[in-house]
Amino acid sequence: MERVSSAALFPEAFQGSRDGVAEQMALVWQQIKAPVIVPLLRTTVFLCLLMSVMLFLEKVYMAVVIVLIKLFRRRPEKRYRWEPMRDDLELGNSAYPRSSSRSPCTMRKRCVYQLSIGAACGLSWPSDRIIIQVLDDSTDPVIKNMVEVECQRWASKGINIKYEIRDNRNGYKAGALKEGMKHSYVRDCDYVAIFDADFQPEPDFLWRTIPFLVNNPTSASSKLAGNSEMSLDYHFTVEQEVGSSTYAFFGFNGTAGVWRIAALNEAGGWKDRTTVEDMDLAVRASLKGWKFVFLGDLKVKNELPSTFKAYRYQQHRWSCGPANLFRKMMMEIARNKKVSLWKKVHVIYSFFFVRKIVAHIVTFVFYCLVIPATVLVPEVQIPKWGAVYIPSMITMLNAVGTPRSLHLLVFWILFENVMSLHRTKATFIGLLEAGRVNEWVVTEKLGDTLKAKAGGRAARKPRIRIGERLHILELGVGAYLFFCGCYDVAFGKNHYFIYLFLQAVAFFIVGFGYIGTFVPHS
Repeated sequence: MERVSSAALFPEAFQGSRDGVAEQMALVWQQIKAPVIVPLLRTTVFLCLLMSVMLFLEKVYMAVVIVLIKLFRRRPEKRYRWEPMRDDLELGNSAYPRSSSRSPCTMRKRCVYQLSIGAACGLSWPSDRIIIQVLDDSTDPVIKNMVEVECQRWASKGINIKYEIRDNRNGYKAGALKEGMKHSYVRDCDYVAIFDADFQPEPDFLWRTIPFLVNNPTSASSKLAGNSEMSLDYHFTVEQEVGSSTYAFFGFNGTAGVWRIAALNEAGGWKDRTTVEDMDLAVRASLKGWKFVFLGDLKVKNELPSTFKAYRYQQHRWSCGPANLFRKMMMEIARNKKVSLWKKVHVIYSFFFVRKIVAHIVTFVFYCLVIPATVLVPEVQIPKWGAVYIPSMITMLNAVGTPRSLHLLVFWILFENVMSLHRTKATFIGLLEAGRVNEWVVTEKLGDTLKAKAGGRAARKPRIRIGERLHILELGVGAYLFFCGCYDVAFGKNHYFIYLFLQAVAFFIVGFGYIGTFVPHS
C-alpha cells in the first residue's frame, strides 16, 4: 500500500506558518466582504437608522406633549372630575365605597412583607369599608408561617385582614390575583388597590385616588408613580403621563394602582398567558372603552432588585412579556370597534412596536454590533446624524426627566447598552414564543436586611463560585467591542474607539460580575 503523504491530506497553503494561516483568512475575508458582508451591513445600517428615527420621533412627540401639559397645567384634577370624599350624616360610612387592598406576597420576599402589610393596614379609610387581603403564593413553609403570624398580629388590632393561600403556583401572580377575586367578600367591593410585597403606600393613598374613580364612571384605574431612577423615572413621568393625557391609556405596572372591579371583570379578569398580566389586563380594559388616570404627583415607596441577577430576571420578564403580548393581541386590537383609529395606532405603533420592541433592538444591534462592525468594514459609512446626533438627542430626552441624576448619565448609557443585550434577547423570545417565554422568576428584594447586617458585626464575605460570577455573553460582546476598538485605533478614521473602549469596559465589568451585590444563600 502506498504511503499517503501529509501534503496529500493538508493543502500546501495550510502547512506554512501562522502568517500563512492569517493570509488565508484575510483572503477569505476579502472574497466574501464585497459580495456578502458589505450589502448585508448596509441593509442593517439602513434598518437601524430607520428604527433610530422612529424612536427619536416618538421621544420628541412625548416631549412636546409633556411640555404642553406643564405649560397649560393639565393636571388630572382639571381633565377629570375630582371631589374629595365627604361625610354623610344620614348614610354614615356606607357613603364610602367598599374597597379591598390586595398585597401579593411571593417567595424570596421574606424581608419586605412586614413593610408592605404594615403599610396596607395603615391605609386611612372607614374600617368597616375596607378589607386587606394578603395573597401568599410562597412555597417556603417558614415564610408562610411568618406572613400568617404578621396578618394575625394586625387582625388582633382590629384590622379587617384576610390571609389567603393556594395549594399551587399556577399562573404565578396572575393566578394568585385571579384566585383572590373569587372570595365572596371581594365581590361586595367596588374597588381594589394592588400593592406588590415591596410597595409601601402612604396612609392617604385611597383618599387621593378613589375620588377619581367615583366621580368618573368610565375610568377603570388610577395609577401612581413609584420611586425610581433614570429609566423608570422616564417611564413614569413621561410615557405614563403622555398615555394618560392623550389617549387615557397606559400599561398598568401591576402595583400601586386602584382598579374599578366592574372594569376588571368586564375586561375578562386576570390572565396568565404572558408574564405581563397587568399590561394584558390594561390593554383589554382599554379596548372595552375604559379610561385610565395617571397621578404623577403621588409617590409610593418600593424596593429595587437586591442583586444584579435579580435585575436581569426582572428585565427579561419586562421585555419578553410585552413582545409576547404584542404578538397575541395585535390583530385583536386592530379589529376592535369600540376605540378610535388613532387610539389603535397609539397602542399598536407607539406603545408596543416602538417602545417595547424597536427601542430594545436598536439599542443593542446598532450601538453594540453594527457601529463596531463598520470599523472592520470601512466601505460602509454611517452618517454623523445617525451615529452621533440622534443618539445624543434621544439620550438627553430620556435623561431630562431625572435632572438630579445627570451626573450619572455616562454610566447610565453604558449600563443600559449592556442591559440591551438581555432585553433584545428577551424581546425575540417573546415575539417567537421561544423556550423561556413564560419564565417567571420572582425578583429578589431584601428591604433593610443588608443595612441591618451592616449595622451589626461585620458579616463574612460570601464565597462566590467562578461560574456564578462570570457572564459569557457579556464577555463575548466586550471582547468584540475591544477588538473593534483596537482595529479603529490602528486603521480607523471615525474615532469610534473612544466609545468602543468605554462600552467594552462596561461589558467586561458586568461580564466578570463586578456589579451589584452578592447575597449569600442562607
